[in-house]
Amino acid sequence: MKATYHKYTLNFKRPSGTSRGVMTTKETWFIILTSNGKEGIGECGILRGLSIGDKPDYEDKLKWTCHNIHLGLERLLAELIEYPSIQFGLEMAFKSLESEIKFNLFPSKFTKGQDAIPINGLVWMGDEAFMKTQIKEKIEAGFDCIKMKIGAIDFKTELDILKSIRREFSVSDIELRVDANGAFLPSEALEKLKQLSEYQLHSIEQPIKAKQHEEMASLCDVTPLPIALDEELIGVFSEEAKLKVLQTIKPQYIILKPSLVGGFSGSQQWINIAESFNIKWWITSALESNIGLNAIAQWTYTLNNTMPQGLGTGSLFTNNFTSPLTVKNGTLQNNLNTDWNFKL
Repeated sequence: MKATYHKYTLNFKRPSGTSRGVMTTKETWFIILTSNGKEGIGECGILRGLSIGDKPDYEDKLKWTCHNIHLGLERLLAELIEYPSIQFGLEMAFKSLESEIKFNLFPSKFTKGQDAIPINGLVWMGDEAFMKTQIKEKIEAGFDCIKMKIGAIDFKTELDILKSIRREFSVSDIELRVDANGAFLPSEALEKLKQLSEYQLHSIEQPIKAKQHEEMASLCDVTPLPIALDEELIGVFSEEAKLKVLQTIKPQYIILKPSLVGGFSGSQQWINIAESFNIKWWITSALESNIGLNAIAQWTYTLNNTMPQGLGTGSLFTNNFTSPLTVKNGTLQNNLNTDWNFKL
């Protein structure tokens, strides 16, 4: 078996804002395996400033991984515990290599184009007019679940936007989720959650910064609005450590990004622990290209989670790879009339 790696830069169609800043490009890496005339492709989707594997030696670690591919998947995953995005890329590449069709990792009704995955429509931060335009576009596109990034503009303006949505659309019409990306201070978070809860939101992701377990636990205990952990799960490697996080904080939800938490296996471990505490969960992409998004979507479908998932990011880039993935009526589907075009 031979392994090589390749860097690729994805370009956003328009600058995309979160409370951590505005992104115009997204760096990603591909591991390509070849064996007996077959090829397997995996994506190592790193988010600079967020991924725990964002270290100066990231490329060196990719080089080491390819040089030591003979060690096999299990041994490599153990060696790469602090590089979850590389773990995910490897899992994907090995699964791709083993599959009859390299982009059909988890054959199902979804991959056959016979079923779809409900997803949320993502609204990025910006000025009021920009955010309202995005919301209008998502509703017109058939989404009944919208996720809105908050925490970067004036909070009153964000409340006004939510108020304007609720004035026109009831809870039964539109499910609203918000994502603060840790923007609130612990001292102000509860009051802000109370104000947000007036608009009957489904949940809020990561209201305060990660690694403040006592403060987050206190917030989850009294919150008027269900809290979902996201960044809180990054850099938590062992099963024991994962158990401690959920046992301590007791959130209402967790959100799993395979590129950030150790791929399929790392995500599944979180799911198993969460379910033991009756904590609900959903899966989200982490701005991967269509290669990584495809793998996440196919795997997610096999989990039989009926909640809207966070898998609508494939259309964000000008230079994404052509794929059968398509968003229609608030769902992610496979359009079997479209072929893959993967060229680096």
